Amino acid sequence: MHPLVSLALFAATATAAIPYQQYILAPSSRTVRPVSIFRQHGSLSSPNALLDATHGGDGLVLNAFNSSVTYDFGKNIGGWVNLDLSSASGSIGVTFSESSMWVSSEACDATADAGLDTPLVFNITQAGHYEAPSEKERGAFRYLTVVNLGTDKITLKDLWVHFTAMPHWDDDALRNYSGWFNSNDEQINRVWYAGAYTNQLVTIDPTRGDSLVSLGNVTDTTVNWALNTTITSGRSALTDGAKRDRLVWSGDMAIAVPGIAVTTFDFISIRNALDSLFALQAMSGQLPYAGFPFNERGLVSFTYHLYALIGVANFYLWSGDAAFRAAEWPAWKLGMEWATQQIDSTGLANVTSPNDWLRFGMGGHNIEANAILFYTLNLGVALARDEGDTATAANYTALANKIQAVAVPLLWQPTVGLFRDNETTTLAPQDGNAWAVKSGLVPASSSQLASISRALEARWGPYGAPAPEAADAISPFISGFELEAHFMAGRADTALALVRRMWGDFMLDDPRMTNSTFIEGYSVTGALHYAPYKNDARISHAHGWATGPTSALTTFVGGIQILTDAGATWAIVPQPGDLTRVDTGFSTPKGKFSSKWTRTNHTFTLSISTPKGTSGRVGIPLPGTHNSSLLTGAPGKAPTVVHGDSAGVYWVENVKGGNYVFVAAGL
Repeated sequence: MHPLVSLALFAATATAAIPYQQYILAPSSRTVRPVSIFRQHGSLSSPNALLDATHGGDGLVLNAFNSSVTYDFGKNIGGWVNLDLSSASGSIGVTFSESSMWVSSEACDATADAGLDTPLVFNITQAGHYEAPSEKERGAFRYLTVVNLGTDKITLKDLWVHFTAMPHWDDDALRNYSGWFNSNDEQINRVWYAGAYTNQLVTIDPTRGDSLVSLGNVTDTTVNWALNTTITSGRSALTDGAKRDRLVWSGDMAIAVPGIAVTTFDFISIRNALDSLFALQAMSGQLPYAGFPFNERGLVSFTYHLYALIGVANFYLWSGDAAFRAAEWPAWKLGMEWATQQIDSTGLANVTSPNDWLRFGMGGHNIEANAILFYTLNLGVALARDEGDTATAANYTALANKIQAVAVPLLWQPTVGLFRDNETTTLAPQDGNAWAVKSGLVPASSSQLASISRALEARWGPYGAPAPEAADAISPFISGFELEAHFMAGRADTALALVRRMWGDFMLDDPRMTNSTFIEGYSVTGALHYAPYKNDARISHAHGWATGPTSALTTFVGGIQILTDAGATWAIVPQPGDLTRVDTGFSTPKGKFSSKWTRTNHTFTLSISTPKGTSGRVGIPLPGTHNSSLLTGAPGKAPTVVHGDSAGVYWVENVKGGNYVFVAAGL
């Protein structure tokens, strides 16, 4: 007896709004008020007067010097503080912190390499409204402390923050997502939306980038901070962090861009960021380590050069903008020419710059660098074919094949089940092994995929996946690629376990976190210390490179894979793991893509929607006993036999865009 899959065509139904809006963390307007009191000190009265539900009345009264109240906004936010004062004289200070660890009435958490940031001070000369100047926007904070810095009694009638993230979106449109995700696991749902919100918070007005030029050599115990550097053109820019650096980093975009694609589809901010990097491209083709003003330090990074090229390919993949692809192609080829000039007689790139994602020991025939180069070359093959540049496509194919032929036998450690960093060490890095899988350097049919996944999982600690190439560090950036590697190895249960342990239990729910955005990095001990930094207060708690689960959950658990420009071709291949229900989707310029499935012990039901004019394939994970084939019927056609693979996935080929329901019944 064969299990059966029924295939039926349904009429499209329009929805008025994206579902599951209750999970969206973005505010409904740009006026944001605190929701609770975290701490209070000294002689004061009526601190509750400024809370969200009860602001107004008699107001907060700070009676004496150093009396203070710390307000909690309940989530990470960012913007300009606004005060309404009935006092006619005095001095009031405001401090900010993303983490509860750095709450203080004396200083803010840090934006520089040393010290803490000075309070924002308002010298009161008359009653009325006071607003922070534009350069004193605070990029991210959950906690705001107001403190009396003088001897006069101060009465504060109202306090709010003008939310400044996503500056190019209408004030009442911050929650207008184009994508959604929901499952039977509430923590997984919250992780998806926290990633989406993190990427919103790191999208800034480009005239208020970090002022690294003036703050680069700070040695004082306090820093007179400012956000006053123009980093890109346009009205918005995708950056690495909300508090700092507030710069364009191509590596961060490798994680953030797919996350944005499945949530807000804010591609104008991505375009502005990419344009700012390519405007700095050298005549040799070399792209900067990071955007202005960091580029003026003259640092070179082989991997971040490649990430900029990946950014262009990702932009085209999701947008389908052929004019953009054609315009960028000459600069892209020039950039690849610079990268391939680093290939030596072995067929591998020999990296001479140590700069990467703040890991240690980058250099030589590095597995991470060569895996990323292999991946980028294959992206170039697809771009070249779309451009009709067959000679370039053939050249890139040959170079990629040589990397694969040399790197795998040279750097693979069979007794460890992982690649070594380069031929001079036995260190098995997280980044290189994750990228060896993600890039396809290790073929999908190879047993090495599962070996790498199992070996990486075996190294997990209570707070997540370590990066031994960075000493005492857990990197949410590289762990985002590890997450993809587990899914690509067919180990969805392992991937979901990592999401829960690292992003859910710790990065989201630990009381030192923001409960809304994802941190840049931390110690394997769970301490909020990131090995590359000496100043713990400097760690960003809203960093786009930490948002890997958002795209991974839609792409792998929901199974929606965009294969060519904006989804002209696609695949929908859910990986349920231990979940029993998922509903996810998003839109591209081609239209809406969605995947909604439920499963029991013996039945898997999958509903999909894809735009008309597109085509793809559907992979159905069969519950119960796996058989070698199943029957399927397409609308208006006789049933055809569709063969399954060794993982128990059964494939329906040549599916035209539309709405379908598949029901797979196991034995």
